[in-house]
Amino acid sequence: MDETADRPTLPRTWRPRAARLVAYGMGLLVVATMAVLAVVLPPDWRPFDRFLLIALGLAIAAGLHLLGRPRLVADEGGVTVVNGIRTHVLEWEEIVDVRMPVGEPWPTVDLSDGTTLAVMGIQSTDGDLARRGLDEFRRLLRERGEAAEPGGA
Repeated sequence: MDETADRPTLPRTWRPRAARLVAYGMGLLVVATMAVLAVVLPPDWRPFDRFLLIALGLAIAAGLHLLGRPRLVADEGGVTVVNGIRTHVLEWEEIVDVRMPVGEPWPTVDLSDGTTLAVMGIQSTDGDLARRGLDEFRRLLRERGEAAEPGGA
């Protein structure tokens, strides 16, 4: 069997499907609702009040964007983990292992400094898509992963 057929090509980006659909769908719905409300409100509402109503919808959509933003990007130079607010740029050698126990919402990577990092770009709510994505990332990690232990033979 040809192992290169299953090898993911780089660069490769993983994004959660269900979370993005919900986040951006709800964001669009909230903005559209606020815009319709701004138009149909009674005439005693001033234009500035209507503007603020739409601005509130946009602010809620921006908050929902943080839920749809996560992704995991792997390229030749390393791995970029984008979670809700923070972005972490890692070299392949910094990642020791990736784990996603049954029942966890997303995987975590064990880093060489002893810390862990949540990887919200792959989410268990996506079922088989998440399992395939995790398997692909594990294959890439085995190929490019952790350097030899210092002082080891």
